[in-house]
Amino acid sequence: MNLAICSLASGSSGNCYVIRGGDTFVLVDAGISGKQIRERLSAIGLEPFRLSAILLTHSHSDHVKGLAAVLKTTDACLFTNEATAADACAGLPAERVKFFETGDGFDLGELQVHTFPVSHDTADPVGFTFLRGGKQISIVTDTGIVTRPIYEQIRGADILVLESNHDENILRMGRYPWFLKQRILGEEGHLSNEAAAKALAAALEEERDAQAERQRTVLLAHLSQENNFPEMALTTVNNVLEERGLLRSGLKIRVLPRTQQSPVYTV
Repeated sequence: MNLAICSLASGSSGNCYVIRGGDTFVLVDAGISGKQIRERLSAIGLEPFRLSAILLTHSHSDHVKGLAAVLKTTDACLFTNEATAADACAGLPAERVKFFETGDGFDLGELQVHTFPVSHDTADPVGFTFLRGGKQISIVTDTGIVTRPIYEQIRGADILVLESNHDENILRMGRYPWFLKQRILGEEGHLSNEAAAKALAAALEEERDAQAERQRTVLLAHLSQENNFPEMALTTVNNVLEERGLLRSGLKIRVLPRTQQSPVYTV
């Protein structure tokens, strides 16, 4: 198996992904309970002690709530930047925490890891790209806008985890207080279905114009339970791509479950 990803949870109530490259396994975020993480890892044949590392995107509770519990069941080190560590790693043994600067690349076993900045309302949030054997998996969530560094990861990914958090009309008309609506809609909030679709379409158009189309899997992620539906996210993205003539046989678009583990996707 060259490179694979499984979502253990992906939603506004908790996020956690496991990446495999050969015999190297890493966890990205730990936003569900330690028990849930252990059970879902076991369901795909992976025990926590086999993890090589745990990587954090940022310090919000839906990404770190199970971190301490998972660290108790594995010897894996935690990789994060200093700002995230200051918010999320109090009380953890210092020897278990390894720091990177956002934008750094580093090796973890058989995986190459690249970090890139995202735009979210917390200290120094990051996204991750994983490379092995000429293939790429990128995780792009928890960002209010698509910057050039983010777009480069979208453009290069063979498997792309892409935030499709909300439908703007549902959010604007819903019961959230105005300040929370403004936060979600802002540049340090979350990508809407339409924003995700447009970013993906731009990358696919560039690929088509260069006559470099290839197999891609796009996994729509971090859906809001209050302001989105899986069917709506998928329909919105498909409609935008269809209008631009970008739907093709080599492109697979799926929606990750909010509260359950996903299938294992490989490239």
